[in-house]
Amino acid sequence: MEILLLLIYSFFVWLVFFKLKWLPWNIVSQVIVITLPIISMVAMILMLNVVAPSSSDVRVTNYVVQIVPNVAGRVIEVPVEANRPVRKGDVLFRIDPTPYRQQALALEAKLPELEAKLASAHAYQRELDQQLGGARSQRATVASKLKLARKRLEQTRELAATGAGSRFDFEQAQTEVENLQSDLASISAAGAQVEQKLSALTEEGDLSEVAQARAALVQLQAQIAEARWRLQQTVVHAPADGTVVNLQLRKGSYAVAVPLAPAMSFVENEQWVLAMFSQNELANIEPGNEAEIALRTHPNRIIKCKVDSIVWSSGTGQLPIGGRLPELGATPIAEGRFAVRLRPVGKDSDQFIPMGAQGQGAIYTNHGTILHMVRRVILRVGTKLDWLVLKLH
Repeated sequence: MEILLLLIYSFFVWLVFFKLKWLPWNIVSQVIVITLPIISMVAMILMLNVVAPSSSDVRVTNYVVQIVPNVAGRVIEVPVEANRPVRKGDVLFRIDPTPYRQQALALEAKLPELEAKLASAHAYQRELDQQLGGARSQRATVASKLKLARKRLEQTRELAATGAGSRFDFEQAQTEVENLQSDLASISAAGAQVEQKLSALTEEGDLSEVAQARAALVQLQAQIAEARWRLQQTVVHAPADGTVVNLQLRKGSYAVAVPLAPAMSFVENEQWVLAMFSQNELANIEPGNEAEIALRTHPNRIIKCKVDSIVWSSGTGQLPIGGRLPELGATPIAEGRFAVRLRPVGKDSDQFIPMGAQGQGAIYTNHGTILHMVRRVILRVGTKLDWLVLKLH
């Protein structure tokens, strides 16, 4: 762009001073002709870097997920291929489910036994409740009979004392009272035993036997749920839309549930387009600004973008974690750059951009709109040069 402007400027100089000779070609005019484009070009570039900053370091990054299975085992199938698109939920590989299925079946076989124990404990508690109710009812009946027998005993004692009644009736009434007292004591003792058994209830109102049986059943159900979950985890699915790169996993390999030993690397389709800028170039950049990038993988192609956000973080602002104080050497720390995240928009939102692609780009702020055209031309001229493959063989 600068060369083009200089050529246009040179044409007008030739036209004015040599062709039409409107002005004399002397020392003064020569100094003006030479210094004017230099000053104008420097001023334009300085303004351009403020209102439409450019970056020669535009890079494309993708999320990379390390696929680690939740269970370990022998791989029996790998249905995906390397460098082929994979949809979210597609099967990446399968682990032999036999040991996990057997474990789940063994736990499920214990379920009826514990359910029967819980039902038996509930029946036992209901039986105790019935026994307690029956003991209370019998106690009330015997107590009523005992009260009546004691009245009869007093009556026979008075009759026997006056000679109006027989001594045999008095002794028979006395024996009946003693028998009823014995029965009442026996019923009370039996009722007390039942009450003692029912006194040790949980907060839910259950016997300890019921609580223990329920706890054992719940524990078994949790073990069964975990076993079924582990059985499901023998099939590993794609976490998102993406691609499996450098696929080394094969049928017969042993996959382990260790984060340090992933089975494969999965590259998601979601991308970050990052443009690196110096710190003093960010003053006028705002989210929503128009941007353009030119990647070397797409010669002569301008990809339209919008500014998503500025990543206000830099590695130069991070101190090492540890017990030692940070060392401040004589050499100053290099000024860190900040990344601006861009999002392709319009028809370029679905444009395939390979992970790791690099290039150049520019952001057009809300200031100095008249100078944006210069930056657009510079960017387009630069991307045409990407057609050149500078190799000697």
